[in-house]
Amino acid sequence: MTQPTRNVSLFELFRGFATIGLLGFGGVAAISRHIIVEKSQWLSEKEYATILGMGQVLPGPNVVNASVVIGDRFQGVKGSLISVLGLMVPPICILLILASLYDNFSHLQGVNVALIGGAAAAAGMIIGTGLKMAQKIKPGVAGWLIIVAVLVSILVLKWPLVYVVLGLIPSALALTYWLSKK
Repeated sequence: MTQPTRNVSLFELFRGFATIGLLGFGGVAAISRHIIVEKSQWLSEKEYATILGMGQVLPGPNVVNASVVIGDRFQGVKGSLISVLGLMVPPICILLILASLYDNFSHLQGVNVALIGGAAAAAGMIIGTGLKMAQKIKPGVAGWLIIVAVLVSILVLKWPLVYVVLGLIPSALALTYWLSKK
């Protein structure tokens, strides 16, 4: 990975990751790409995909893992800490408030309907982000074969995500290597 072309301050890291945390309804993957690649231009599309991919194979939430790497890239250990705090603290404060409100109003039918609608919107955002990233990265034959294998494994065969990831990582590496030798 290349060295950063510009310096990103601790405040910028906190503000960027706090924005990601606050706007990441149903997951932060969709908005994190927008903030990091498009709005702030901290990373290129390829750099972001690489860091997010590393975050996915490490234990823990992928965007939290990516925030550690990105924070470290620009500000070292302090940057990692600030990025994670920005990503986690504001949403946790809001979550505590919402949990208290839900505890008081969960008996209302409208509350449950709103939660179902929010979950559907979040799923749509995740699918849209994946498609947008695939268009810009241009995965090639190996990438599309892996994408199809993941979708079939999860949607058709109903395999647990952890088995799909653990099983397809070696397959993806082997396939990519084999196709690059052709």
